[in-house]
Amino acid sequence: MSEQPRAQRFTDRRVVVTGAAGGLGQVVAELFREEGARVVATDVVPADGVTACDLADDAARDAFVAHALGELGGLDVLCNVAGIQKFAELGALSAAVLRQHFEVNALAPLMLAQAFGDALVESKGNVVSVASISAVMGQPYNAPYCASKAALLLGMRALAVEFATKGVRVNCVSPGGIATPMVEAAAAGLPADTNWDLVARSTSVIPGFMPPQDVAEALLYLASDAAASVTGSNLVVDRGVVW
Repeated sequence: MSEQPRAQRFTDRRVVVTGAAGGLGQVVAELFREEGARVVATDVVPADGVTACDLADDAARDAFVAHALGELGGLDVLCNVAGIQKFAELGALSAAVLRQHFEVNALAPLMLAQAFGDALVESKGNVVSVASISAVMGQPYNAPYCASKAALLLGMRALAVEFATKGVRVNCVSPGGIATPMVEAAAAGLPADTNWDLVARSTSVIPGFMPPQDVAEALLYLASDAAASVTGSNLVVDRGVVW
Protein backbone atom coordinates (compact mmCIF):
# COMPACT_ATOMS: atom_id res chain seq x y z
CA MET A 1 0.00 0.00 0.00
CA SER A 2 2.76 2.45 0.92
CA GLU A 3 5.34 3.63 -1.58
CA GLN A 4 8.19 3.45 0.93
CA PRO A 5 8.98 0.51 3.23
CA ARG A 6 7.39 1.12 6.60
CA ALA A 7 9.01 0.82 10.00
CA GLN A 8 8.22 -2.59 11.48
CA ARG A 9 6.63 -1.37 14.71
CA PHE A 10 4.23 -4.30 15.05
CA THR A 11 6.27 -7.37 14.16
CA ASP A 12 4.31 -10.43 15.36
CA ARG A 13 1.91 -8.23 17.33
CA ARG A 14 -1.62 -9.62 17.44
CA VAL A 15 -4.19 -7.08 16.28
CA VAL A 16 -7.98 -6.98 15.86
CA VAL A 17 -9.44 -4.32 13.56
CA THR A 18 -13.20 -3.76 13.26
CA GLY A 19 -14.93 -2.12 10.32
CA ALA A 20 -12.20 -3.47 8.03
CA ALA A 21 -14.07 -4.26 4.81
CA GLY A 22 -13.57 -0.76 3.42
CA GLY A 23 -12.87 2.87 4.16
CA LEU A 24 -10.68 3.71 7.15
CA GLY A 25 -10.76 0.23 8.68
CA GLN A 26 -9.40 -1.41 5.54
CA VAL A 27 -6.49 1.04 5.44
CA VAL A 28 -5.75 0.49 9.13
CA ALA A 29 -5.70 -3.29 8.75
CA GLU A 30 -3.39 -3.05 5.72
CA LEU A 31 -0.95 -0.74 7.49
CA PHE A 32 -0.78 -2.99 10.54
CA ARG A 33 0.00 -5.92 8.25
CA GLU A 34 2.64 -3.92 6.38
CA GLU A 35 4.34 -3.31 9.72
CA GLY A 36 4.47 -6.99 10.60
CA ALA A 37 1.29 -7.51 12.61
CA ARG A 38 -0.91 -10.58 12.56
CA VAL A 39 -4.38 -9.13 11.99
CA VAL A 40 -7.86 -10.54 12.43
CA ALA A 41 -10.27 -8.15 10.73
CA THR A 42 -14.05 -8.01 10.95
CA ASP A 43 -16.95 -6.12 9.40
CA VAL A 44 -20.68 -6.53 8.99
CA VAL A 45 -19.99 -6.50 5.23
CA PRO A 46 -18.32 -9.67 3.84
CA ALA A 47 -14.92 -9.17 2.19
CA ASP A 48 -11.75 -11.09 1.42
CA GLY A 49 -9.69 -11.62 4.56
CA VAL A 50 -12.47 -10.21 6.75
CA THR A 51 -14.56 -12.20 9.22
CA ALA A 52 -18.22 -11.23 8.88
CA CYS A 53 -19.78 -10.16 12.17
CA ASP A 54 -22.62 -7.89 13.23
CA LEU A 55 -21.06 -6.24 16.28
CA ALA A 56 -24.50 -5.12 17.46
CA ASP A 57 -25.45 -8.79 17.94
CA ASP A 58 -24.25 -9.96 21.37
CA ALA A 59 -23.93 -13.63 20.41
CA ALA A 60 -22.18 -12.86 17.13
CA ARG A 61 -19.78 -10.49 18.88
CA ASP A 62 -18.90 -13.09 21.52
CA ALA A 63 -18.34 -15.69 18.80
CA PHE A 64 -16.03 -13.31 16.96
CA VAL A 65 -13.98 -12.70 20.12
CA ALA A 66 -13.56 -16.45 20.60
CA HIS A 67 -12.57 -16.83 16.94
CA ALA A 68 -10.00 -14.00 17.12
CA LEU A 69 -8.39 -15.30 20.30
CA GLY A 70 -8.26 -18.79 18.84
CA GLU A 71 -6.66 -17.50 15.65
CA LEU A 72 -4.14 -15.17 17.33
CA GLY A 73 -3.51 -16.91 20.64
CA GLY A 74 -3.90 -13.63 22.50
CA LEU A 75 -4.16 -9.92 21.70
CA ASP A 76 -1.84 -6.92 21.71
CA VAL A 77 -4.02 -4.25 20.05
CA LEU A 78 -7.78 -3.82 19.78
CA CYS A 79 -8.55 -1.21 17.12
CA ASN A 80 -12.21 -0.14 17.11
CA VAL A 81 -12.94 1.45 13.73
CA ALA A 82 -16.45 0.18 12.91
CA GLY A 83 -19.12 2.85 13.01
CA ILE A 84 -22.31 4.14 11.44
CA GLN A 85 -23.57 7.63 10.69
CA LYS A 86 -27.01 8.60 9.47
CA PHE A 87 -28.03 12.25 9.48
CA ALA A 88 -31.49 12.95 10.87
CA GLU A 89 -33.13 16.26 11.68
CA LEU A 90 -35.02 16.47 14.96
CA GLY A 91 -38.39 15.66 13.42
CA ALA A 92 -37.00 12.52 11.78
CA LEU A 93 -35.31 11.08 14.87
CA SER A 94 -36.50 7.67 16.02
CA ALA A 95 -35.60 5.45 18.94
CA ALA A 96 -34.50 2.76 16.47
CA VAL A 97 -31.99 5.10 14.79
CA LEU A 98 -30.60 6.21 18.14
CA ARG A 99 -30.28 2.63 19.39
CA GLN A 100 -28.49 1.56 16.21
CA HIS A 101 -25.91 4.32 16.62
CA PHE A 102 -25.29 3.53 20.28
CA GLU A 103 -25.11 -0.24 19.64
CA VAL A 104 -22.45 0.06 16.93
CA ASN A 105 -20.56 3.23 17.85
CA ALA A 106 -20.41 2.96 21.65
CA LEU A 107 -21.66 -0.33 23.07
CA ALA A 108 -19.74 -2.68 20.76
CA PRO A 109 -16.29 -1.10 21.32
CA LEU A 110 -16.79 -1.10 25.08
CA MET A 111 -17.97 -4.70 25.15
CA LEU A 112 -15.09 -5.78 22.90
CA ALA A 113 -12.64 -4.12 25.29
CA GLN A 114 -14.25 -6.07 28.13
CA ALA A 115 -14.21 -9.36 26.21
CA PHE A 116 -10.58 -8.97 25.18
CA GLY A 117 -9.61 -7.53 28.57
CA ASP A 118 -7.80 -10.54 30.01
CA ALA A 119 -5.78 -11.02 26.83
CA LEU A 120 -4.82 -7.34 26.76
CA VAL A 121 -3.76 -7.42 30.42
CA GLU A 122 -1.63 -10.50 29.74
CA SER A 123 0.16 -8.80 26.82
CA LYS A 124 0.22 -5.31 28.38
CA GLY A 125 -1.50 -4.28 25.17
CA ASN A 126 -3.70 -1.35 24.25
CA VAL A 127 -7.03 -0.22 22.79
CA VAL A 128 -7.38 2.47 20.14
CA SER A 129 -10.83 3.64 19.07
CA VAL A 130 -12.14 6.00 16.43
CA ALA A 131 -14.22 8.68 18.13
CA SER A 132 -14.94 11.91 16.22
CA ILE A 133 -14.90 15.67 16.50
CA SER A 134 -18.66 15.07 16.65
CA ALA A 135 -18.06 13.74 20.18
CA VAL A 136 -17.16 17.20 21.48
CA MET A 137 -19.14 19.66 19.33
CA GLY A 138 -22.81 19.96 18.53
CA GLN A 139 -23.56 19.48 14.84
CA PRO A 140 -26.87 19.98 13.04
CA TYR A 141 -28.83 16.91 11.88
CA ASN A 142 -26.25 14.71 13.61
CA ALA A 143 -27.64 14.08 17.11
CA PRO A 144 -27.48 10.24 16.93
CA TYR A 145 -23.85 10.25 15.80
CA CYS A 146 -22.75 13.04 18.16
CA ALA A 147 -24.38 11.39 21.16
CA SER A 148 -22.98 7.93 20.40
CA LYS A 149 -19.45 9.14 19.71
CA ALA A 150 -19.49 11.22 22.92
CA ALA A 151 -20.48 8.05 24.78
CA LEU A 152 -17.61 6.19 23.13
CA LEU A 153 -15.05 8.88 23.99
CA LEU A 154 -15.98 9.11 27.66
CA GLY A 155 -16.43 5.37 27.94
CA MET A 156 -12.91 4.82 26.64
CA ARG A 157 -11.51 7.43 29.02
CA ALA A 158 -13.18 5.60 31.89
CA LEU A 159 -11.61 2.34 30.71
CA ALA A 160 -8.23 4.07 30.54
CA VAL A 161 -8.49 4.75 34.27
CA GLU A 162 -9.54 1.19 35.09
CA PHE A 163 -6.94 -0.44 32.86
CA ALA A 164 -4.05 1.82 33.87
CA THR A 165 -2.94 -0.16 36.91
CA LYS A 166 -2.92 -3.32 34.78
CA GLY A 167 -0.58 -1.89 32.17
CA VAL A 168 -3.13 -1.48 29.37
CA ARG A 169 -3.39 1.84 27.53
CA VAL A 170 -6.68 3.13 26.05
CA ASN A 171 -6.81 6.01 23.57
CA CYS A 172 -9.02 7.60 20.93
CA VAL A 173 -8.50 9.38 17.64
CA SER A 174 -11.13 11.96 16.72
CA PRO A 175 -11.25 12.59 12.97
CA GLY A 176 -12.99 15.33 11.09
CA GLY A 177 -14.32 14.60 7.62
CA ILE A 178 -12.72 11.57 5.96
CA ALA A 179 -13.12 10.64 2.30
CA THR A 180 -14.82 7.29 2.91
CA PRO A 181 -18.05 5.68 1.65
CA MET A 182 -19.67 6.02 5.10
CA VAL A 183 -19.16 9.78 5.20
CA GLU A 184 -20.27 10.22 1.59
CA ALA A 185 -23.41 8.14 2.18
CA ALA A 186 -24.20 10.07 5.36
CA ALA A 187 -23.88 13.42 3.56
CA ALA A 188 -26.32 12.22 0.91
CA GLY A 189 -28.88 11.76 3.68
CA LEU A 190 -28.97 15.42 4.75
CA PRO A 191 -32.50 16.88 4.74
CA ALA A 192 -33.70 18.78 1.69
CA ASP A 193 -33.96 22.04 3.67
CA THR A 194 -30.46 21.76 5.17
CA ASN A 195 -29.19 25.00 6.70
CA TRP A 196 -25.70 25.11 5.21
CA ASP A 197 -24.67 28.02 7.44
CA LEU A 198 -24.95 25.66 10.41
CA VAL A 199 -23.10 22.87 8.62
CA ALA A 200 -20.28 25.26 7.69
CA ARG A 201 -19.47 25.86 11.35
CA SER A 202 -17.72 22.47 11.48
CA THR A 203 -15.71 23.04 8.29
CA SER A 204 -11.92 22.67 8.54
CA VAL A 205 -9.47 25.48 7.82
CA ILE A 206 -7.53 23.13 5.50
CA PRO A 207 -10.14 22.50 2.79
CA GLY A 208 -11.50 19.14 1.82
CA PHE A 209 -11.98 15.69 3.31
CA MET A 210 -8.91 13.79 4.51
CA PRO A 211 -7.61 10.61 2.92
CA PRO A 212 -8.17 7.69 5.31
CA GLN A 213 -4.42 7.13 5.71
CA ASP A 214 -4.05 10.45 7.55
CA VAL A 215 -6.27 9.11 10.33
CA ALA A 216 -4.84 5.59 10.15
CA GLU A 217 -1.35 6.94 10.87
CA ALA A 218 -2.63 8.51 14.10
CA LEU A 219 -4.21 5.23 15.17
CA LEU A 220 -1.01 3.29 14.53
CA TYR A 221 1.02 5.86 16.47
CA LEU A 222 -1.19 5.44 19.54
CA ALA A 223 -1.00 1.65 19.20
CA SER A 224 2.79 1.71 18.96
CA ASP A 225 5.49 1.72 21.63
CA ALA A 226 6.19 5.36 20.74
CA ALA A 227 3.01 6.19 22.69
CA ALA A 228 3.99 4.11 25.73
CA SER A 229 3.15 6.96 28.13
CA VAL A 230 -0.04 8.05 26.37
CA THR A 231 -3.38 6.87 27.75
CA GLY A 232 -6.81 8.41 28.13
CA SER A 233 -5.99 10.74 25.25
CA ASN A 234 -8.09 12.01 22.37
CA LEU A 235 -5.89 12.79 19.38
CA VAL A 236 -7.80 15.16 17.10
CA VAL A 237 -7.10 14.78 13.37
CA ASP A 238 -9.49 17.17 11.64
CA ARG A 239 -7.55 19.59 9.38
CA GLY A 240 -8.27 22.37 11.85
CA VAL A 241 -11.93 22.67 12.78
CA VAL A 242 -11.23 25.64 15.03
CA TRP A 243 -14.63 27.22 15.63
